[in-house]
Amino acid sequence: MNSNITEEAVLLKMFAAILEGLEMGLLLSMMIGPVFFALVTTSMDHGFKQSAILAFGVFLSDLVYVLVTYFGVQALTFIPNVEQYLGFFGGLILIGFGISFFRKKITAVPSHSSPSLASKGKALMQGFGINGINPFVMLFWISIASMVSIKTSWGILDRAFFYAALLFTVFGFDLAKAFLAGKLAHLMSLTVRKVLQVFAGLMICFFGLRMLWNTLHPDL
Repeated sequence: MNSNITEEAVLLKMFAAILEGLEMGLLLSMMIGPVFFALVTTSMDHGFKQSAILAFGVFLSDLVYVLVTYFGVQALTFIPNVEQYLGFFGGLILIGFGISFFRKKITAVPSHSSPSLASKGKALMQGFGINGINPFVMLFWISIASMVSIKTSWGILDRAFFYAALLFTVFGFDLAKAFLAGKLAHLMSLTVRKVLQVFAGLMICFFGLRMLWNTLHPDL
């Protein structure tokens, strides 16, 4: 009897961890940032496969942050001015990504063929880079690691299920955004898609400039 109660308690605790991971993943997926615009425009211009690779790059970047923050959150925050360095260089890189969107050529029909090895690597690194250099992403994962650390009732398995639910929820929603954007591409004229691409570039530049401003004026 007691063993059954214990097993039920363990399962309920694990289910609660998964549910909390799904909720946090949904919250993160609803945030519109540079990754969102990169996913949408890549899907429209090069098809779902290319955008899915970019989404996988974002997933890998998040996974690295999870490992770093979970196993070394205190060591990371002790690095002098780490947030300022990330904010400054991250802002410049985002602006660079945004400017590159203005130079992209729009094709009449999006390419849905299998991406080449070079384009796969480029999309992977772009997703990893846009997400990885954003200090707000780092701060988000630090806050998650801090939250997990105070849940003393959670075991290793509970924490693993929590992070897995969170990461795969975000990855799943990123794939859904890319898929829907690719489907909508055929309904849009070349001019509309060019306007959307320029808008995406402007928004990524805006996030980069805002990142620089917040880094230089943290108290405002």
